[in-house]
Amino acid sequence: MKLYGYWRSSAAYRVRIALNLKQLPAEQVSVHLVNNGGEQHSDAFHQLNPQHLVPALVDSEDGAEFSLTQSLAIIEYLDEKYPQPSVLPEQIKDKAIVRAMAQSIACEIHPLDNLRVLQYLVKEMGVDENQKMAWYHHWIHLGFSALESQLVQYSGRYCFGDNVTLADICLIPQIYNAKRFNVALDKYPNISRIWDNCHQLSAFINAAPEQQADAS
Repeated sequence: MKLYGYWRSSAAYRVRIALNLKQLPAEQVSVHLVNNGGEQHSDAFHQLNPQHLVPALVDSEDGAEFSLTQSLAIIEYLDEKYPQPSVLPEQIKDKAIVRAMAQSIACEIHPLDNLRVLQYLVKEMGVDENQKMAWYHHWIHLGFSALESQLVQYSGRYCFGDNVTLADICLIPQIYNAKRFNVALDKYPNISRIWDNCHQLSAFINAAPEQQADAS
């Protein structure tokens, strides 16, 4: 397997965590999202992902390589192909709750604060740095406030009980980004506790952006 990603990409970060949890080796191929206008726009990468986004996972079946995109789809593919340890609970209802938590981060928070959105705000809409940060903080707080309420009901050591799930895999990169952009997390004790608990596990520690070969 090959994982095409970027050290600071939240979506690639998620897949790195999942690979580590399952102890699956994958060659890491860096796609720099800033250099030369963004390597994700190259013709070569377009063949892997026409959306020009990371990550892309290249795997093989019957000797033929294929590319998968979208981090949640990649993680569920890995979970079905390599089911132990699973990143989803056993019960159908519980799986749906965990998927909803994960999607609230990956589909509601992250897209609004993604690099290409922030770049568009600055380059096309003329937003200044303070306005960009206000935008970023607004969507983080809106999403984290809702998630914190869910965690009151469902969390144990992690987002859903005492086992790491897809929700934790999505949450940790989003917290990393929030910290990077100086979002105050005082109002989110459960989110902060889960951050601390996850960072006692090597799967999360080794997936961190600063641990990647292309970190700069």
